[in-house]
Amino acid sequence: MTLPDWQLPAGVDRGLWDYFHSAEMVEQYEDQLQQSPLIHVDLNFCERWFPQPGTLLDLGCGTGRLCRHFARRGYACTGVDLSPAMLAKAKELATQAGLAIAWYRENLIGLEGLPDSTWDYAACLYSTLGMIRGHEQRQAALRSAARVLKPGGRLIVHLHRRWFRGLHFRQRLTLFWQTLLQHRHAGDLTMPQAYAGAPLTLHHFTKTEAIRLIHSSDLTILGEEAIVVDGSVYGWLFAAERVV
Repeated sequence: MTLPDWQLPAGVDRGLWDYFHSAEMVEQYEDQLQQSPLIHVDLNFCERWFPQPGTLLDLGCGTGRLCRHFARRGYACTGVDLSPAMLAKAKELATQAGLAIAWYRENLIGLEGLPDSTWDYAACLYSTLGMIRGHEQRQAALRSAARVLKPGGRLIVHLHRRWFRGLHFRQRLTLFWQTLLQHRHAGDLTMPQAYAGAPLTLHHFTKTEAIRLIHSSDLTILGEEAIVVDGSVYGWLFAAERVV
């Protein structure tokens, strides 16, 4: 599907639109996930904070990895994504596994088709929040997540750390000055698109920024875990609760 830039959904730029409309990306996505150590860390973290079966909402569900994992354990799972191709693949894999999972195509910023105060648990993993462009839009996404949780419901969110070891010197220098000067796009890192689309931008957070963003979104932090790769903190998982 091709849209002019001015018609792109809120929080979505051309690079992200190209990314989740790439058939090649969708077909390779499950294999790429299996090569990432993050998927085991985040599943273990979610299991710790989602201790008993309930209703679970996966925000930016991709091909349905988290939903399938918890549906097998008796949770009533719902997956949400803006990518039709991702949702089609998620439905196919769930059907193959004999799992009943609900799927919705929604923009995380509004979640307009989802009712208030409905889910016990929600998750926004694999740096999905960082793919949303703009601080106000990321805050809107977290507030939408809080809205659809029951009072006291829990949200797990994964965020990339701004100063991770994989940056080269020029990137570090740019981020340093943008952060120091409080530039409105500080933390946005743009990289070539792996699937022949426009460059893809991913927001990387400072820990202070992450905590402030969560607390300003009708959520309170219950716990956190640093994700360490090759001896360096690569990002964080936060467990938060809807403020009653």
